[in-house]
Amino acid sequence: MLKLAQKYSDKPAQELPLLFQRILQNTIRDYYRRQKVRSTWTTLMSSLLPQDSEDDPLDTLQDKDNNSQAQAPDVALEQSQLIILIEKALMSLPLRQREAFLLRYWEDMDTAQTARIMGCSEGSVKQHCSRASHALAAALKAKGVHTS
Repeated sequence: MLKLAQKYSDKPAQELPLLFQRILQNTIRDYYRRQKVRSTWTTLMSSLLPQDSEDDPLDTLQDKDNNSQAQAPDVALEQSQLIILIEKALMSLPLRQREAFLLRYWEDMDTAQTARIMGCSEGSVKQHCSRASHALAAALKAKGVHTS
C-alpha cells in the first residue's frame, strides 16, 4: 500500500485497485524469486554431488563467518560454469516460455495459479512449460550437460 501511495497518488481513483493488484503481484513474485534463487543454489550443488554421498551441500560452502571448508577449485569452477549455462539457456527462451517455466518450476506454482498470473489458459501454460523444458534440455545437452 505504501508503494501505491508513494508512486501513484496522482492517478484517478478507478485505476488504483488494478495498480494495487499489480504492485502486490510483483512484490509477491519478487519475494518468491529471491527464495527460489536461494534454494536453487542448494539444489544445483546437491545435484552435482555423487549420488552415494550423504554430505549436505551447504557443508561444502565457504563463507567468511563460519570459515567452513572450501570446495576443490575444479568443483567450484564446474558448478559456476553450470550455473552460467543454465542462466544463459533460460534467458534464451521466449518470454512466455521463460515466465511459465519459472512460475511453475522455480516458484512451484500449480498450473491454475500460473495461468491466472499469466492471463492465459491452463493448456497454454502446459504448452509453454513443455516447450521450455525441451528447449532447456536441448540447449544444455548441446553444451555437454546431461540432464536426468
